[in-house]
Amino acid sequence: MGCRKRALIGELLRVVAADGRLVVDERRRLPGRGAWLHPVPDCLAKAERRRAFPRALRVPGSLDAQGVHERLERHAEG
Repeated sequence: MGCRKRALIGELLRVVAADGRLVVDERRRLPGRGAWLHPVPDCLAKAERRRAFPRALRVPGSLDAQGVHERLERHAEG
C-alpha cells in the first residue's frame, strides 16, 4: 500500500479501521475493509505521507496508526 509493490499475501500485513484507529489484523479475520501493507516502517511511512489509509479503507478523516507503528517496531526487534 505504501510502496505500491506487489507481494505474496503471506508477506503482507492486513490492517483495518476500528474506532478511528488502524488495527493490525494478525489472523486476517477481522470484519470490514482491509488494507495490505509490507511489514516495514518505510512502507507505513509512505502510506501515511500519501494519506492512503482513509481512502483505501473508505473512512472519513484521519486514522491513528500508533498500534501499527508499535507492531512494526516489535517485528523489527524480534
